[in-house]
Amino acid sequence: MGFRKKLNYSQKVCLGRCGKLMLETKMIYPGARVGIALSGGVDSWLLTQALLFRQKIVPFPFEIILLHVNPGFEPQNHQPLIHWLKKNPVPAHIQSTDIGIKAHQPENKKSSCFLCSWNRRKILFELCRKYSLTHLAFGHNAEDLAVTFFMNMIQTAKVEGLSARESFFEGRLTIIRPLLLIEKKYIRNAARKWSLPVWDNPCPSAKKCKRAEIEEAFHHLTHEKIKIRQNILNALKKWQVDITMDTA
Repeated sequence: MGFRKKLNYSQKVCLGRCGKLMLETKMIYPGARVGIALSGGVDSWLLTQALLFRQKIVPFPFEIILLHVNPGFEPQNHQPLIHWLKKNPVPAHIQSTDIGIKAHQPENKKSSCFLCSWNRRKILFELCRKYSLTHLAFGHNAEDLAVTFFMNMIQTAKVEGLSARESFFEGRLTIIRPLLLIEKKYIRNAARKWSLPVWDNPCPSAKKCKRAEIEEAFHHLTHEKIKIRQNILNALKKWQVDITMDTA
């Protein structure tokens, strides 16, 4: 899995910040059973690599299982994952569905992105129950935190972001986001260095949804203004981690 090779700066940043956040927020514990929501995108692949690395160095055992839910746009889209699993003996569950196709039917009144996301998470929760998992890990990064923060303000008038660690189902399942302190540029660079088998998102709404609109607005606001962008990200990261620590 490439852990013994010399790491570049981005790989060190990703592993270092991931480990720091996991320690600070006490994300996992001995005997934890962690499901990784692997979409096939660069974030979820980097998350997989980082947690496999953590599994090797933490002073206690915890288990990992990859959970991939194919939304049905391209039924064979997850072939890179199958090939990767042949070389890397990691437990995995791959589930083919039509939730993406159904979400885009004209009779649906709600946002197709909302419906697809809601059904995907429902399936992931069912898989967590099936495999008696204690944790479900998502690959949300620092930019995801910023976009979610602005979306919540604009659409719901709420000041909410993405928690690094939050409890569900009366504490039976904990959602964790180990990459929340890491900017996308480091994730992309590290994923390339590790040659992770990332594949494109085939969803027809991927670049047309409200989130994509807010992402574009955030990019426009901070384009070529590195200090402003970094100040926003740093402020939100500190705020979100402080909230997580307060609820520990």
